[in-house]
Amino acid sequence: MIIEKIDTFGGHRDCVYALERGPQPNQVFSSGADGLVVRWQLDRPDLGELVAKVPASVYALALHPTTGLLWVGQNYEGLHLIDPVQKVEVSSLKLTSAAIFDIKFYKNDVIIALSDGVVVVVDSESLAIKKHLKASDQSARCLSVNPVEREVAVGYSDHGVRIFDLATYDLKRIIPAHTNSVFTVLYSPDFRFLLTAGRDAHLKVWDVEHEYALQQEVVAHMFAINHLTYNPTGTLFATASMDKSIKIWDAETYRLLKVVDRARHAGHGTSVNKLLWTDYHNQLLSASDDRTISVWKVA
Repeated sequence: MIIEKIDTFGGHRDCVYALERGPQPNQVFSSGADGLVVRWQLDRPDLGELVAKVPASVYALALHPTTGLLWVGQNYEGLHLIDPVQKVEVSSLKLTSAAIFDIKFYKNDVIIALSDGVVVVVDSESLAIKKHLKASDQSARCLSVNPVEREVAVGYSDHGVRIFDLATYDLKRIIPAHTNSVFTVLYSPDFRFLLTAGRDAHLKVWDVEHEYALQQEVVAHMFAINHLTYNPTGTLFATASMDKSIKIWDAETYRLLKVVDRARHAGHGTSVNKLLWTDYHNQLLSASDDRTISVWKVA
């Protein structure tokens, strides 16, 4: 496997926390502690374009698949719905005074994870709040939707993962998953497995079809794992860590294939917060506390 750094996007004034794919394969959005929402062109890397600016940190971006609106979760204020083409705010929702850590869509619902432990379900058309899911007093950090089983997995700072029914939003299962905060949860592309990771630096794989039995556990990094993502074909996945490295893994065997770091690949000098593996020439993007976004070619 050959990893080549092909670009660095600079321009953010503070840590970059959020990456989201754009409406076109060659477009991505980023945001972070500076409140700037920027659109990048992967084929024209010098063309960073400011789409919006909000007054506080952004941890969560989500592009709605049908309306094309970019949902921006602003710290302590709520949600801003941005038209990225016109660069205007279409509407907003003063949802909470808590931080917004993740946003996911399922049918007409928007599922939002908050730092006060609440998961809010909002109707995407009317922006009316449908449900408050309060299953923990500690932060709901991350979400992953499984449309096959009609479930959503939520990772919490209380070390646990909870599985909710997407039809009723009833709590179906509590998994005592880790020994510290869970920062990232992700169903495999075939939805047979749930991958979880977080502050304890362990990667765990749960068998969805066998009542979420623990299938595999890997001591994957030296420090907290902030995020993980699959490549477009589902054959590989990548993890990003506070230890400043990105690691590439075989999706079937969970074997480590490559370590991407500063010494070997001119990687990030600080915590790697977010990953986005695009369809555009199989490019992998990584966002960091060092205020930059690196673009990697994986061959």
